[in-house]
Amino acid sequence: MTTKPSSSCSNSSTSRGNANPGIDDINLEALTLSEGIRDSPVCIIVLGMAGSGKTTFTRSLIQHAQAQFNPYVVNLDPACREVPYAAHIDIRDTVNYREVMKQYQLGPNGGIVTALNMFTTKMPKFAELVRRAGERGHKWCIIDTPGQIEVFTWSASGSIITEGLATMFPTIVVYVMDVVRSSCPTTFMSNMLYACSILYKTRLPFLIALNKIDLKDCSFVQEWMTDFEVFQDALEQEHSYVNNLTRTMSLTLDTFYENLITCGVSAKTGIGFATLIKHILDCVNEYERDYKPVYEKMRLQRLADQQAISFPATVVDEAGTAVPMGLNLTEPTSNADNSVFLMAPSLVPVQMDADTEESEADAKNTTEEQNFQSFVQDHLTAQQNKRDKQQRSQQEQKS
Repeated sequence: MTTKPSSSCSNSSTSRGNANPGIDDINLEALTLSEGIRDSPVCIIVLGMAGSGKTTFTRSLIQHAQAQFNPYVVNLDPACREVPYAAHIDIRDTVNYREVMKQYQLGPNGGIVTALNMFTTKMPKFAELVRRAGERGHKWCIIDTPGQIEVFTWSASGSIITEGLATMFPTIVVYVMDVVRSSCPTTFMSNMLYACSILYKTRLPFLIALNKIDLKDCSFVQEWMTDFEVFQDALEQEHSYVNNLTRTMSLTLDTFYENLITCGVSAKTGIGFATLIKHILDCVNEYERDYKPVYEKMRLQRLADQQAISFPATVVDEAGTAVPMGLNLTEPTSNADNSVFLMAPSLVPVQMDADTEESEADAKNTTEEQNFQSFVQDHLTAQQNKRDKQQRSQQEQKS
């Protein structure tokens, strides 16, 4: 996936021979079905609304877990310029986000979704890198997701990544919530709606990290989650059009979120991360106790189904002639190791240097300026012709 892990994996593959196949020979379904769920690394998927502090939270979690859990770090945000931590796997090394937007004429969110879809085509290799990281002593795998929560949570690629990891490793979800913004009852209810949706969609152990407690104490959020009447009193003090909707939603959702595990933290100062790590370990035990048997049952059922199904090679028509079921499909040879093409290899654009891009931008600006000047001149000419015509008509009337 990235240059560094790929080289280490190839060395590992060479030293172990056939016991550890090359990264290009990995099949995700075969890994999942044959080997089952491993004990490590524990995959921690960090989600949250834009601006909640996910990336800063990820950095602090890495720092506090480094000595004991040696986390393996993954960045899945293709649009960020830089991250404040060293990532073992970075989606930006695999997919060029700006080039995706340019080639497919997409906006920012569409570019992120497409970049994630392209990354998901490398899911078997990604899963194999995480597996080998566990063998090298990484007990945790921390995954930072894009800022737009809906891009990852409700896209097909997000579901594939989440379910793919959950069927191979202990996996939990940490939802980062901005305490300062959530002081507004309407924003609080929006966060709870997102949290409940993600909880029931992923079907994984769920932990809410109440971030930015260095700016505002989180006790009011925990009280709102557990005491319906206190939240209603706070809602009565707000006078906005959306209050009726928020009140109705709270009547329905409080049963779902009142038992969620919460922990107040400050990603900036590091307050509360010792308690957060304890909650993460509790979530891991919850996965082993409640979720792992379900995934193991699904794995065994799929194995049994595969063994029971036999596909005939041919079908015989009424005249007795053997008709092939279809063409033999073979995987095309890759043009570059661990690369994702934005389109056909022959159409991949050549990277331009900064001077070339600047010259093209200057030429574009010059053309736009000329077009604008031409438009202004045409407009002035049309106005002058109109005035001349009016003057001629007035003179004709006088004469």
